[in-house]
Amino acid sequence: MRNKKLQIWLPLILSICMVAGMFVGYRIKGNMPDSGVFFMEKQKPVQEVLDLIKRKYVDNENVDSLGDIAIQSILGRLDPHSIYLPAQELKEVNEDLEGVFFGIGVEFNIINDTTNVLNVLPNGPSDKAGLQVGDKLLKVGDSVIAGNHINAETLKKLLRGSEGSKANVTLLRDGKQINVTIIRGAIPLYSLDAAYMIADTVGYIRLNKFSETTYREFMQAMDKLHKSGMKSLILDLRDNGGGILTEATHIADEFLSDNKLITYTVGAHSPKKEYRCDKEGVFETGKLVVLANEGTASASEVLIGALQDWGRATIVGRRSFGKGLVQEQYELNDGSGLRLTVARYYTPLGRSIQKSYSNGVEDYNKDLIDRFRNGEMSYADSIKHTNEHKFTTKAGKILYDGGGITPDVFVAYDTTAYDKELMKALISGTLNKFVYLNYLQNEKEFKSFASPRIFEEKYAVDAATLNNLNVYAQKDSIHFNLDNVEEKSLLSKQIKVLTARQIWNTEGYYEIKNNYDETVKKALQLMNP
Repeated sequence: MRNKKLQIWLPLILSICMVAGMFVGYRIKGNMPDSGVFFMEKQKPVQEVLDLIKRKYVDNENVDSLGDIAIQSILGRLDPHSIYLPAQELKEVNEDLEGVFFGIGVEFNIINDTTNVLNVLPNGPSDKAGLQVGDKLLKVGDSVIAGNHINAETLKKLLRGSEGSKANVTLLRDGKQINVTIIRGAIPLYSLDAAYMIADTVGYIRLNKFSETTYREFMQAMDKLHKSGMKSLILDLRDNGGGILTEATHIADEFLSDNKLITYTVGAHSPKKEYRCDKEGVFETGKLVVLANEGTASASEVLIGALQDWGRATIVGRRSFGKGLVQEQYELNDGSGLRLTVARYYTPLGRSIQKSYSNGVEDYNKDLIDRFRNGEMSYADSIKHTNEHKFTTKAGKILYDGGGITPDVFVAYDTTAYDKELMKALISGTLNKFVYLNYLQNEKEFKSFASPRIFEEKYAVDAATLNNLNVYAQKDSIHFNLDNVEEKSLLSKQIKVLTARQIWNTEGYYEIKNNYDETVKKALQLMNP
């Protein structure tokens, strides 16, 4: 009896539920900005086109990649720095900004189709597992990586992995195969390349980016240099493309006093936001010189712009890149990301240093080439300000906005530092490979030098080493002229600099390289009273 009643009433109950559902859907839809059919959002033309291609096109196409192209095209109409990042690229970008990835902790180079270990991170996973400079990697897990033309990107994917995972590696050392298990761990991506006393009371710090660890690295370096007697500082931001804005403003706070404005940002949908000093800095007095060039961009320009506006530092080098746009990063549903420009930043005086992109991205990207062509890289009076707005500092100095930050002291691009054959050797990696092999053959001698300073004073590249390089380079169709005194001198300097890097990593590299650097020499001259 009960079942019969249910059969009678069930259609009515279902009808009432359906009508109620339609009503609710209609009310919800009515509160949405777009109108359309019940329960279904109208597709946008872009998605419609992609769906039609997927269902109807004559050939099978990768619709996801077509979608990526469509997104890139849309962003290209906005500005040069709003970009779409596919999932893998986003992962790498995030690792760079976070200052860490997970892997085995070695630096490698592929020589004669074999992966050679150039350096082992001290106390890193490979160091703990016993890997040494000069080891040759043959297998990672079941993957053979020697003699099969593997490239660096594929090798990175094999060596990296989640924290705590195992990498079973077969390597060759002194003619014997060895099996090693390496427990992957956190590998730091340092933003500080070097921090040392470049003169009796002058410290030197070089930063290559602004990541989540930059301020901490900077403060540790400052503490070390203060303990070594630092009274003046050279801060090298050449080729520092920027990164996290707040890391740069924290460092600016260490140089500026009181409640000084460092920068402010504002956009059509982003209210004005000020970044000010809020603590006592560790270097508010004392001579400060900041090195900049055409590769100095974004957060780096925030820092040098604030220091220049307040007259706190002397900027030495060449005009900076000219990126005054602020991006926020959004992760999309498929793991990809959108880095969207949301605001412009301004220096304390109100300068916007963003160079024009009104003629399109292609013209924008040609700017650095144009600087060479118009002579700006060689002559200070060839610098052309893209905006005629003038700003005056408290000291009466005239500054400009638009197109980057013009240095207080100009240093020309050193065109004598490279010749054609040397450039070929550097770009192809031939010189780096030779230096590594030369290091292995003379490791005992190189390890006898206690510091880069002693190495600079006592080591000289001899004729035999230069001849060996010439023979090695000829295999790659590179021919040096050792009878040319200038070329011979350039090669000797490069061998010495790269050997120092092999021994002491980036700190040794810059400690030797700076001895030949005209911009660094000019900074040291300015330190003299």
